[in-house]
Amino acid sequence: MSYPTPWQGGPSQGPGGPPMLAAHADRERAVDVLRAGYAEGRLDHPEFEKRVARAYQARTVAELAVLVADLPQGPVPQPVAAAGPVPRTFLPAAQQKTNGKAIASMVCGILCVVTGGLTGLPAVILGHQAQSEIRRTGESGDGFAITGLVLGWLSVAAWVLIAGLIGLVAVLVESSG
Repeated sequence: MSYPTPWQGGPSQGPGGPPMLAAHADRERAVDVLRAGYAEGRLDHPEFEKRVARAYQARTVAELAVLVADLPQGPVPQPVAAAGPVPRTFLPAAQQKTNGKAIASMVCGILCVVTGGLTGLPAVILGHQAQSEIRRTGESGDGFAITGLVLGWLSVAAWVLIAGLIGLVAVLVESSG
């Protein structure tokens, strides 16, 4: 069974029948129609405020119908031919592929802490290769490559420093003994 909307009238609103009392939901629907009319520029602000106040005071559906009678009751249908392609501005951005070597470089750089720096050199090599590929292909992942490079070079520098200290200690032990 289909019930008529408050704006279409119904059996209890026919000639000679009692007017249908407006529910809170009916008032809210009328105010929504008024808001849409105001947003579309069909009503000026004082007229909008006056009609909204009258809508909240309305006792019957007929009173509400009078307030919105000169406004569209829903979306105005647009001709199908008017709908064109969606501009690129409103399309979702295409996800760029992340460079695999950049990810591997970052993973190797992070693993430098766990492996005692053994993955530092692979992090540096993969990071430089990834940056080269990123410039050439336009892929994403430059931040991953830089992270791998920084951590890899820090690891390599630490190994060079340790090797230098070991060499210095060896020279000092040789010269004193």
